[in-house]
Amino acid sequence: MEQMSLFEREDLVPLAARLRPQTLDQVVGQEHLLGKGKILRRLIENDQISSMIFWGPPGVGKTTLAQVIAHHTQSAFINFSAVTSGIKEIRAVMQKAEENRRYGARTIVFVDEIHRFNKAQQDAFLPFVEKGSIILIGATTENPSFEINGALLSRCRVFVLHGLKTEDLVKLLTRALQDPRGFGSQKVVLPPELLEAMANFANGDARTALSTLEMAVLNGDLEGDTVTVTRETLEQCISKKSLLYDKKGEEHYNLISALHKSMRNSDPDAAVYWLARMLEAGKTRCM
Repeated sequence: MEQMSLFEREDLVPLAARLRPQTLDQVVGQEHLLGKGKILRRLIENDQISSMIFWGPPGVGKTTLAQVIAHHTQSAFINFSAVTSGIKEIRAVMQKAEENRRYGARTIVFVDEIHRFNKAQQDAFLPFVEKGSIILIGATTENPSFEINGALLSRCRVFVLHGLKTEDLVKLLTRALQDPRGFGSQKVVLPPELLEAMANFANGDARTALSTLEMAVLNGDLEGDTVTVTRETLEQCISKKSLLYDKKGEEHYNLISALHKSMRNSDPDAAVYWLARMLEAGKTRCM
């Protein structure tokens, strides 16, 4: 009998990975793109997708959407990390995609953190995107107009993904408590107001919301076969909220712009808020 290795144990896989949606209907949020009759949903359902860039903050479903597309279109799916891959790896992947094309199969190449590729690495994709050897789906948290080569960007549609709303995250957390892949096989007592607190803490990030839920349940009070999550337990899990901010990227300029507008409008309360938001997130200099 083959023994299950440590890495094959499902209970060791993070909750966010276990609950990753497999279909469009399981995706939470992004109604402006995935609602009934919206453009991205129509492209996926009609199997008419082309190369595209998903731009949005962490945890909003960029990787999930790429995998849903691959599953729905029955294409070969290659997950490619811009952090660990170079020109050599790109060429190997392109060769595999060319072989798939000769056999009549399409290949979706998903590149996470595509903005981390330099110009030469991004250019390596161009000829294969142009002749249709691959459908390139890139994910980035940075403005693609600044970080993606113009030649490559002109061959891709850009879809902007938004941070998830509180009600979307509450729905996601509720599903995690009911789904057998999550905590559906356990008896978990967790008041609705604590679910909403988790959703607010996550600040639009589904991964953060699910990770917080997982930590709270694993550290809940166990009596018999029932786990109870109390406010005290949750407060320990979310002792400090991390605010979305980057020193030189899009969010930096968004906050600077909000601060300047509030000052021009002579709105001291708003100005103090945006300044405090930047300082709390770690900003030390405004110039």
